Amino acid sequence: MTIATSGLHHVTAIAGNPQRNADFYLKTLGLRLVKSTVNFDDPGTYHLYYGDESGRPGSLMTFFPFDGAPSGRQGTGQATTTSFSVPEHSIGWWQKHLDDVGVEASHIRNRDGEDALTFRDPDGLMLSLVAHPQGDPRAPWDNGVVPAEHGIRGLHSVTLSVTQEEATAGMLDGLGLHLVSEEGNRFRFAAGDGGPGTFADVLVTPDAPRGMVAAGTVHHVAWRAPDQQTQANWRQELVGSGVSVTSILDRQYFRSIYFREPGGTLLEIASDDPGFTADEPLLELGRALKLPPWLEPNREQIEATLPKLNLPSENNPEELSA
Repeated sequence: MTIATSGLHHVTAIAGNPQRNADFYLKTLGLRLVKSTVNFDDPGTYHLYYGDESGRPGSLMTFFPFDGAPSGRQGTGQATTTSFSVPEHSIGWWQKHLDDVGVEASHIRNRDGEDALTFRDPDGLMLSLVAHPQGDPRAPWDNGVVPAEHGIRGLHSVTLSVTQEEATAGMLDGLGLHLVSEEGNRFRFAAGDGGPGTFADVLVTPDAPRGMVAAGTVHHVAWRAPDQQTQANWRQELVGSGVSVTSILDRQYFRSIYFREPGGTLLEIASDDPGFTADEPLLELGRALKLPPWLEPNREQIEATLPKLNLPSENNPEELSA
């Protein structure tokens, strides 16, 4: 490939109860709800986007919450851990914070010199907070609950679980990622110069069961394209190399193409433009249900179908900590 990604754009997972999901990512992790919309392919379901102040690519974790959805099974053919980047001095603060809210976390240090806390969200999705020794210059969302000096800076990495690494490594190489370290059965790939927000860890577990996507599992992992023209060129190259790729889909805040890597994980290439202020101002992100123009005529029916979400006022520590 002649085009290479600069890093992760977002990770999308399946959740159960939407209120429980919002409470956890807003109140416990301190992220901003940058967009409340619907699944464009299933408008009876929310699509909730959490990230930094403006929802910059690389800061985003998004969910399709289906109330009453059965639990999925984590296994091969999936992204099995989503990791966020936090400052190096913040692991102790986060360990106490998670303990205070009843979230059990395990503390580990890996060979790359990273400290990490691993834990699960209310649906069982495996998450990690990683303090990278290189640091992370990205600014956090300051919501008044998680102090800014400890706040999440954005995505750090994803872990792809596979039965064998060669074919998946070949696909990552085609996206512009390169092998930077090995630790047992874990292979770390990085985009560009590396650092938080650029990593994919390939975990080889040949005897693990195949994953099943439902509540508590990742649906897909999206990588960045700087603009829509680059994305279109990239799609052409992928098709030309024999990859089965969707058409370019309008997601309102970016354009998307989807394909599977050989190990089974659904990947996306998402454009950085136009961004989340395309249909509401920065200060009002996430406050109202936004629909794309083709669904706007059905707003009344869609709003009647969706469960009510009670969202705290931004930067109100009393509401966020309630």
